Amino acid sequence: MVIKPKIRGFICTTAHPVGCAKHVEEQVEYVKHQPKFDGAKKVLVIGSSTGYGLASRIAAAFGGGADTIGVCFEKPASDNRTATAGWYNTVAFEELAKKEGLFAATVNGDAFSDEIKAQVIDLIRAHMGQVDLVVYSLASPRRTHPRTGETFSSVIKPVGDPFHSKTIDVNSGKVSEVTILPATEEEIRNTVAVMGGEDWEMWIDALREADVLAANATTVAYSYIGPELTFSIYREGTIGQAKNDLEATAKRLNEKLSVTGGRAFVSVNKAVVTQSSSAIPVVPLYISILFKVMKEQGLHEGCIEQMYRMYADRLYIGTAAPTDDRGRIRLDDLEMRPDVQDTVMRGWDEIDESNLFDLSDLAGYRSDFLQLFGFGIEGVDYEADVNPDVPMAEAGSTK
Repeated sequence: MVIKPKIRGFICTTAHPVGCAKHVEEQVEYVKHQPKFDGAKKVLVIGSSTGYGLASRIAAAFGGGADTIGVCFEKPASDNRTATAGWYNTVAFEELAKKEGLFAATVNGDAFSDEIKAQVIDLIRAHMGQVDLVVYSLASPRRTHPRTGETFSSVIKPVGDPFHSKTIDVNSGKVSEVTILPATEEEIRNTVAVMGGEDWEMWIDALREADVLAANATTVAYSYIGPELTFSIYREGTIGQAKNDLEATAKRLNEKLSVTGGRAFVSVNKAVVTQSSSAIPVVPLYISILFKVMKEQGLHEGCIEQMYRMYADRLYIGTAAPTDDRGRIRLDDLEMRPDVQDTVMRGWDEIDESNLFDLSDLAGYRSDFLQLFGFGIEGVDYEADVNPDVPMAEAGSTK
């Protein structure tokens, strides 16, 4: 079939297998052209198929020579529907890793469940013995608690007062005002249950109890802070409440792991185009302005540049990882530079539909969004007939 992008709201309902594979290959080539780092050799990435999780897996494998196990929840092709982008990404990654002689296996299922945790533990025992790095990069809107059976759904809302600001329809380029009413206490609780640190801690506890976590293992989860203009909807909103819980979890995990030489961190990353960030009002407009400023200043980074830098310049530098006063790794340091933020804020105050393409890189935002699904990749023939049914290797297979 000839596969074209079909965009509905802030998601694309199709993905291109050749384009996704090419996009993964481009990220792999970026890492292979950087200096190698001496880091973890047995890596588990929970949430491994897109965005920062995929980039974490690529950087560990091709920058540090690590064997990897990934956990994701992706759908194969069916009838006239393509597989999800994460499915194609995973297949492409595994093929490239195995060509380099690296072990790569993926468990596809609900990472919140005890069943998937048990499958991963069995896989580690069979092929790695223990893991020395656990990356937690899940981005799900829902979670069913494995012990209580309760299902939680997260929301993107302010806490306390309504939020009013500019936003943009990325598809049409229409700039408008948006008002979002505050979350209820139940919505806050649900969002923390989905996006907070409980499941991360459950994973680490399960790995430790099964003796498949190395004594000196590192674990890292991802967060975002952003500029003051997004605080009400992000850092001080429901997502921020969940991120506060994530940071509290990191401190508990660090206390547990440090007894045997292990470490736990939250890494605060730069704003990038992901399926998750596209869903947050205000953020796409902010990112579009930010991209223009950072590209003009030669500071722009995507997911793969960030994750390579996390390993090579933060986690594995031979000394203690540099952190802020709250123990967080700050990969958003370039984004939050005063000169960058001052320029972004001036653009934010002035921007409207008449000067949108002068003050923002909306074209770059749109391009990055399409590339998440394998579209707009240079060298791919999008008029060609392709088979969307691409099989994923059975977890643990070396074929």
